Amino acid sequence: MLNNLTDCEDGDGGANPGDGNPKESSPFINSTDTEKGKEYDGKNMALFEEEMDTSPMVSSLLSGLANYTNLPQGSREHEEAENNEGGKKKPVQAPRMGTFMGVYLPCLQNIFGVILFLRLTWVVGIAGIMESFCMVFICCSCTMLTAISMSAIATNGVVPAGGSYYMISRSLGPEFGGAVGLCFYLGTTFAGAMYILGTIEILLAYLFPAMAIFKAEDASGEAAAMLNNMRVYGTCVLTCMATVVFVGVKYVNKFALVFLGCVILSILAIYAGVIKSAFDPPNFPICLLGNRTLSRHGFDVCAKLAWEGNETVTTRLWGLFCSSRLLNATCDEYFTRNNVTEIQGIPGAASGLIKENLWSSYLTKGVIVERRGMPSVGLADGTPVDMDHPYVFSDMTSYFTLLVGIYFPSVTGIMAGSNRSGDLRDAQKSIPRSHGSSPKTEVGELEGIPFPESPFRER
Repeated sequence: MLNNLTDCEDGDGGANPGDGNPKESSPFINSTDTEKGKEYDGKNMALFEEEMDTSPMVSSLLSGLANYTNLPQGSREHEEAENNEGGKKKPVQAPRMGTFMGVYLPCLQNIFGVILFLRLTWVVGIAGIMESFCMVFICCSCTMLTAISMSAIATNGVVPAGGSYYMISRSLGPEFGGAVGLCFYLGTTFAGAMYILGTIEILLAYLFPAMAIFKAEDASGEAAAMLNNMRVYGTCVLTCMATVVFVGVKYVNKFALVFLGCVILSILAIYAGVIKSAFDPPNFPICLLGNRTLSRHGFDVCAKLAWEGNETVTTRLWGLFCSSRLLNATCDEYFTRNNVTEIQGIPGAASGLIKENLWSSYLTKGVIVERRGMPSVGLADGTPVDMDHPYVFSDMTSYFTLLVGIYFPSVTGIMAGSNRSGDLRDAQKSIPRSHGSSPKTEVGELEGIPFPESPFRER
């Protein structure tokens, strides 16, 4: 044993610690494979060779995050071919994206979309917390079955570039691949229209309401005005997107990291808002007449009467339900019998609102949105409701299967990861791992895996 150690120190090509060459040229001891050392450059903090891909350094992770791209490999090659037309072709680089950058982040960007930010709160408010959990469970079960099937196909053979269509057509045949590819194309087309309308709704309803071209004179015309605005602005946004596709999506890809940062910041803002509202709820008042919700369109003060100096005067709300602003005017019967109150629209998690919203409250089209638990003096059965009064009306009939159909597109973002199969370093491992399953390793597959070399091996 002592002779073997002496041979290791005095052998040809051996580097002594005192030779002024303290830096290893390779992360492996006694290795002469220079290309192998370059492959694992920046990742030599792992203990064994098998840990190089699973335990990269923080610098490697940050570098990959900085080079995050929205384009699959085929799109990038197409852009480079157009830019270098007639010139020397660049060699195609081998795919180097791992599970986190190549599958997890694209799925995250597609799942957290317009449905989650615009419609999930409305779905929970209509269906209640219990049925909402049931709805999410049904949708996630469908997604889980799809992910398991995708993982089975990915681990069944070599995964080519081309995404879900190539995976299915090369594994199950062109018949299945063509059917799934057609459905996927139609789903992507309708999803594009959905995202455009969601963008316009956020723009006009929350960010810049003054940008609306068509404005409603009363509450009954707000839906028609919003529809006309969506037609105009939707055409403009679709034209801009078509121009981007015509010019080249590589310019949009330069902002891929910015878009990813916006998604992550939005997720963190949701949790921060829940925590803040539990201790310090925001001021978002809602006006109620009895238990009926009133729209703020047409009045500013949530009261029947107001004090001006030493005189009692009627408010603008009085004028909307009565024949005149005089105190002896003839008013609506429901307005006369019930009081006007103002409550907070976002009371916070500590207000006990979760217990009140456990169960569903489905509505039919045209009924007034009422607040449960508020005192109200009703009218006789068959008394008509004046649609010109500033009530908040339900604009559609809601039921469980309808809400499932509205929410389901938000869980279809798992296909974004499989669409980058050509960019993944090991698609057979990355796709199943990101979708909640692990690839199965057979005993026969272990025969070709080299074990880590010992630093004290004999020559």
